[in-house]
Amino acid sequence: MPRKKKFEKQMYTAKDGVRFATPVEVAQYRAERLQCNTLAEIGCGIGGQTIHFARMCEKVYAVEIDRSKLNSAKKNCREHGLDNVVFVLGDALSRDVIDKIPEIDILFSDPRRPAMESQRKVTSLEPGLSDMMKAYSSKTTNFVFEAPPKLTPERVQFNCEKEYISLDGQLNRLTLYFGDMKQAEVSALKLPENIRLNCDSQKREPEIQITSDILAYASEPDPSVVQAGLMPELFHDLSLSTGTEPKLVNIDKKRMLITSNTPLNHPMMKNKYKVIYKDKLDLDHVNMYLRDMGVKQVVLRAGIAPEQYWDVRNRLEEGLSDTKNNGEKVVHLFVMDDIGIICEKI
Repeated sequence: MPRKKKFEKQMYTAKDGVRFATPVEVAQYRAERLQCNTLAEIGCGIGGQTIHFARMCEKVYAVEIDRSKLNSAKKNCREHGLDNVVFVLGDALSRDVIDKIPEIDILFSDPRRPAMESQRKVTSLEPGLSDMMKAYSSKTTNFVFEAPPKLTPERVQFNCEKEYISLDGQLNRLTLYFGDMKQAEVSALKLPENIRLNCDSQKREPEIQITSDILAYASEPDPSVVQAGLMPELFHDLSLSTGTEPKLVNIDKKRMLITSNTPLNHPMMKNKYKVIYKDKLDLDHVNMYLRDMGVKQVVLRAGIAPEQYWDVRNRLEEGLSDTKNNGEKVVHLFVMDDIGIICEKI
């Protein structure tokens, strides 16, 4: 289920403004990192990010090509008591708009992208990154762009920091930092906890051990770490903190677990589990086991065809509401090939 957007106040909107508005937690974090005297925001939409920039910067120039969205941004900034925003209507690459932007400390842009694309590409962003940096090169050397988070680091062919952001355990944003804004080659950020992991070549010496044998404990790496390609850094930290060599289990094409015979604790983990069952998957047998354990609900973590999902889920949960002691226990069932793995959160 998509995460419901939260705002401090009711937002004025236009068209699909709320749908694409930046979540408050991300907007606030970005504003803190980009705090400066003067900032230009290209593609401000209805002003969700603008509000937070205006709170952290002396002056903000908010540019938007859609008049209705710009009018909403004006109302939203006014509702939040902000009067340090200059609103500019027009195409950011037009000479008319460029001339209205003075020298600035940072330029932030959230480019448009195709609604549907078989594989996300940097070159699909409009306005293009290279075009924006060339057009505003006399205004600043510090550029920050939002990009599709499905882009992997090797597909971003620019000298910039690639920061992958997760929010509440879901991959949410990719931000590209140029100039003095760059702090690392690649980074992963977990919100709302505000925990970061940076690329560090010194941590990449040990190879990640891959196994098909799930051990006593398992953890899910945060999706920002996975997408950023920072699993070697995570495994390095885990090895140091536990004194053991954790191993990687590829459950299926979309899911992976880090497993060990001792509990794995790291702030860049999404979930931590104790493995309580692993055997060849037999839905009736698993159902009986769940009843005996007093389980109330099963979270199914498997690559099952949509048309089969509810049939499998119903068979697994049949009669669980009548289990002894009317249990409230919730477990997660992972399926690896024909093996069922039941985990309990810790």
